[in-house]
Amino acid sequence: MININYRDPRPVYEQVVDGYKKLIIAGLIKKDEKMPSVRELASQYAINPNTIQRAYRDLESQGYIYSVPGKGSFVVDVKEVSDKHLAEIYERLDMILSDFDVAGESRKNIADYVLHEGNIEKA
Repeated sequence: MININYRDPRPVYEQVVDGYKKLIIAGLIKKDEKMPSVRELASQYAINPNTIQRAYRDLESQGYIYSVPGKGSFVVDVKEVSDKHLAEIYERLDMILSDFDVAGESRKNIADYVLHEGNIEKA
């Protein structure tokens, strides 16, 4: 079950995508398990089917689900998804580290911050 927060500034389809990503990565939806149909999910959340369709397209393009024409959408292997998810996180980390480099922050200060879970005085 995913949560839709209408006060969230993110579009509903992004909330659907994020909700299903979390469920898939956590293994709560298993490999080859059928996703709810677009109509079923749209009805359940009282939102436009096009919104769900867009979310499913995003999930598929990101490698979390696959479609079988006439059958529906299904979840990929969670191990493959987890590996891909980690790669995406490292890619974002690389971008953040580049931002720190531009700002003149030392890698030692960054490492200290991470090792102490942010509980240090920043210079």
